[in-house]
Amino acid sequence: MKRLRARLTELDRSRRHRATARAMLRLNPEPESWLDIGTGHAHFPAAAKALFPYTAFDGLDTTTAVLVAREAERVEEAYLGSPASPHLTKALTGRYDVVSVLRPTEELAAVLTFLRPGGHVLVETPEAVEPLHTALEAGNCTILPSTRHPALDRLDRLSSTNRVIARRNPSPA
Repeated sequence: MKRLRARLTELDRSRRHRATARAMLRLNPEPESWLDIGTGHAHFPAAAKALFPYTAFDGLDTTTAVLVAREAERVEEAYLGSPASPHLTKALTGRYDVVSVLRPTEELAAVLTFLRPGGHVLVETPEAVEPLHTALEAGNCTILPSTRHPALDRLDRLSSTNRVIARRNPSPA
């Protein structure tokens, strides 16, 4: 029974990861580079790779699980630390077309610096989205409206997850 429950949990996680990646597909069908924040063992990049076979997926995590993910080839580059770490902000600023944050982080301002102008940030959070919208707009991003099917929105409400996608605006010259 435990194996069955574990298998169902794994299938549910895989379904959610594919749906999350699919949300980006309509906005940016072939990003060059994607950074997954809080990637852990990089199950999300592994699932997203099926939809984005030509995208280079990198992972950032505060645990050594990201190093295991690199060894398993679920991410190409593995970064160990916090998004606000000075060595990471220096190395990753303006490098990515897409940044995903599937677990809430207090360091959203640092995460946004990793995006190229015109790049997308995809955030999933169980919390209310209004503070997230405010933080994204303060970070020079435009919140993109959801054009998803209502049935998919109902599924998100059942899983108590809110998904927000925003585009980083070009810096004023």
